[in-house]
Parts: sequence; C-alpha cells; structure tokens
Amino acid sequence: MPAEIKLFACLKDNYGVLIHDPASGATAAIDAPETAPVEAAMKVTGWKLTDILVTHHHADHTGGIAELKNRYNCRVVAPKAEAGKIPLVDETVGEGDKVSVGKLSANVIETPGHTSGHITFWFHGDKLAFAGDTLFSIGCGRVIEGTPEMMWNSLLKLRALPDDTRIFCGHEYTMANISFAKTIEPGNALLAAREQEANRLIAENKPTIPTFMGEEKAANPFLRADVPAVAQSVGLAGKPAWQVFAEIRERKNRF
Repeated sequence: MPAEIKLFACLKDNYGVLIHDPASGATAAIDAPETAPVEAAMKVTGWKLTDILVTHHHADHTGGIAELKNRYNCRVVAPKAEAGKIPLVDETVGEGDKVSVGKLSANVIETPGHTSGHITFWFHGDKLAFAGDTLFSIGCGRVIEGTPEMMWNSLLKLRALPDDTRIFCGHEYTMANISFAKTIEPGNALLAAREQEANRLIAENKPTIPTFMGEEKAANPFLRADVPAVAQSVGLAGKPAWQVFAEIRERKNRF
C-alpha cells in the first residue's frame, strides 16, 4: 500500500510532515519543529505517532521532539554526526542505512553542508524525499557548518534521484527563491512557469511543496551550477561547478 502524507505549517515558515503506512498503522514525523501542529495533524488524520525522523539538529526542526517523545514514546532516529545535539535519540543512521516506518522503507542519504551531519530520507518505493534544509523549492539551504563544495556534492546526490521523486523541504521559501533565481536565469521559461504555478497555489492558500526533482533540475539555479550558461551568467565560465555554486549561494545570501 502506498504511503500517505500529511503536510502542515509550523512556526513562522516551517513545514511539518507526517508519513503514514496504512498497512501497519505506523506514522513518522519528519522533524518536529513544535509539538502542537504535529498533534493537530494526528488528530485530523487519526494516525498514531510511532517515529520521528530527524534531518538535522537545528532548533526549528527539533523543538518538539522531547515533548512528543515523552507523550507518545515514539522512536527518534537522527543523523550519526549530530546525535549529541538532538534530544532523546534512540537510533542513529548514516549514508546507506535504511529506516523502516512500518512496511515503508527509506534510504538514508548524507547531505552535509547546511549542517555537518545533515541527512535526507528517501522513501524509494514511494519516490518521496525529505530533504530538510539541504534542498528547497527553487533554492537550497545556507552553507553554515560545511563548505560550498560539500553542499554542491550533497545537491548532486539529490539531483541523481528520479525526476518523478516528490521533494519535501523544511520551509516555505518558494516565492523568495524564485525572485532570486530570476536574477541568475531571467530567460528560463520553466522558471517562469514555476512562478505562475506558485502564485496560483499561494492565492489558493495552498503550499508550494512538494516539488518534483525533474522540475527542480530545470529551474533551480543551485542544481544548475554545472550548466555552462549559468556559469557564464555569474561570470565564472569554465570554472568548477562547486565554485559557480558558491558564487550563486553568496549572491543569495546578499539578496
């Protein structure tokens, strides 16, 4: 049976997600920004929380873990490299490990850069990727604990996922990201189409995620640093892709 998903808003601009296995009844929260929205989502769906899968240690992704763990005795799965910064961890995972939520199975992909131990959960059977703050809709996370080259390599791992993989990210940043992306590729017709679609969704008070990997490959400048026209647009024609990425990321920091 396919996974069921409940997406909901948390904090100022975070997203929370529940992934549910209807065959077993198991339900995992992807990160836990705060307690109340997770509990509200469970009430609406009737699901019972069995797991919390943590992408990275930042407080806006972990703030609800302790309270939820204490209330529901759920399993907390966290990246090996950051377990000491995350409360009440039961299990640590790294590159190539698998995590089960009932009968659903996720591959763990290490995607450092935003933080040094950030991970992504890829539910390959359902073509769902929970990328935390590594990859956003038309954007990527700030490089805080890693290096630009590290972050670029992490994005390449995610870019290699099938085009029809649905990407869930940690924040609603799409319109701001599109505004910036237009400064890098103003003539990108697929980016313009994404802007129209995002405007429609926001007007209908709907989230702009998930997005599809194929769409991101076509319009997200942070995944396109090895496209010659993108390198040329930032004055780095012929330079290594990670250097082009670093320039794009620095421009976004100042945008």
